[in-house]
Amino acid sequence: MFERRIPEWLRHAPHPSVKGFATLAGFEAVTRGMLISVFPVALYDAFQDAALISSIYFVVGLLSLSTGLLIPFLNRWIPRRWLYSIGALLYILGSCLATTGTAELLVAGLVLNTMATVVTFVCFNAYVLDFIERVELGKSETLRMFYSAAGWAVGPVLGVSLWSWSREVPFLISAAAAVVMLCAFLYMRLGNGRIITRAKRPAPNPLAFLGRFFQQPRLIAGWLFAVIRSCGWWAYVVYLPIFAVENGLGEKLGGSLLSVTNAGLFLSPLMLRWMQRHSVRHSVRTGFLACSCLFLAAGLLSLLPWVTVGLLFCGSFFLIMLDNCAGLPFLMAVKPSERTEMSAIYSSFRDVSGILTPGIAWLVLLVTPISGIFVVSGLASLIAWRIAGGLHPRLGAKRLVEVPDPKPASPLSPQASA
Repeated sequence: MFERRIPEWLRHAPHPSVKGFATLAGFEAVTRGMLISVFPVALYDAFQDAALISSIYFVVGLLSLSTGLLIPFLNRWIPRRWLYSIGALLYILGSCLATTGTAELLVAGLVLNTMATVVTFVCFNAYVLDFIERVELGKSETLRMFYSAAGWAVGPVLGVSLWSWSREVPFLISAAAAVVMLCAFLYMRLGNGRIITRAKRPAPNPLAFLGRFFQQPRLIAGWLFAVIRSCGWWAYVVYLPIFAVENGLGEKLGGSLLSVTNAGLFLSPLMLRWMQRHSVRHSVRTGFLACSCLFLAAGLLSLLPWVTVGLLFCGSFFLIMLDNCAGLPFLMAVKPSERTEMSAIYSSFRDVSGILTPGIAWLVLLVTPISGIFVVSGLASLIAWRIAGGLHPRLGAKRLVEVPDPKPASPLSPQASA
C-alpha cells in the first residue's frame, strides 16, 4: 500500500547510462576547473614564496598518492556509495575552508580538494567498469570528455577573473557545483556497484593488490600510457608558459593557449568517430607518435620561439585524443573481481606524474634550457608508442561471431582479460 504512494522514479533506480556518467563528470569538471588556476595564485598571494609553494604541492602529491592506494582498503569497511559521497563532501568542505583566505586554511582546502579528486576518481572508474559494457567504454570516455569540455575550457579563466574581483566567489561556485554533483550521484542511485564474488581470504594489507598489478603486463602498459600522457600535459601546462615568458612572448600566452586547448574537448565526438573506424591500438599509437614528433621538434627548434609554441599547441590536441583512448587498454584489461583495487592503481597516474615530472625537469634544467623538457617529453611519448605496438590489433572491437580458438590467447588479447 505504502509502495504505491512512492513515485516511480523513487521506487526504481534509473539504469546507469553512458550519458549519466558523462553528466556526473561534467559537474566534477566545473568543480575542479574553477579552482585549478586559482589555488596557485591564492597560495602565492598568501605566502609570497614560490619555493615554499612547490614544497606544499610536492607533499600534497605524496598525500594524494597514499590516499588513492588506501581506497581499496577503506572500501572493505565503507560502502562505495558512501566513499563517493565523502569525496563530494570533501570538495565542499575544502572550498568553504579556502574562502576564509588565511594561509593555513587555504592549504587545508587544497589538501581536501586533492583528496576529494582521488576518492571520487577511484569510485567513478569502478562504477563505470561495473555498469558500462566493454565495447561501450570508448563511447563512455569520449562523452565524458565532451561533457567536461565547458568546465575545463571556461573554468580556469573564469576562476582567476572572479578571484581578482572577489576572493570568495570562485570557491563558492566550486562548492555549489560539488553539491549539484552529489545530488546527481544520489539520483543515479548507483549503490555499491555490482556484487562480485571475492576470494574468502582478504588481502593482508592495503598494498597487497600491487602484486596482482605487477603480474599483469597489460595493466602495467595501460598505467604507463596514463602516466606518460599526464607528463605531457605537465610539460604543456606548466613549462610552456615559463618558456613563453623567458622568450618575451608574454605572461598571458600560456593561459590563453590552455583555454583554447581545453575547448578542443568539444572535438571528442569527432575523435570517437575516427577511433571507431580504427582500432584502439592504432588510435593510441597514432596519438603518442604525433605527440613525440611535435614535442621533439618543439624542443629542437627552440631558437624559433613562436614555432616551438605552435608545435606544442598542435601536440596538445593529440594529448586530448589520448585522453579519449589511452585509458582504454587499462580499463579493458581489468578483471571484474579487482575493479576497485585496480581503479585505485590507475588513479595513481596523476600523483606519480605530478611527482615525477618536476623531478625530471629539475635534473634536465641542470644541463639544458627549458626546451630540453619538451625533448624528454617527446622521447617518453616515443617509448609509449613502442609499448603500444604490443596491444592486440582488435582490442575494443565488437565480436560479431564467436569462433573457438584452439591456440592459447595472446597476453594482450581481449579474451585473456575476461
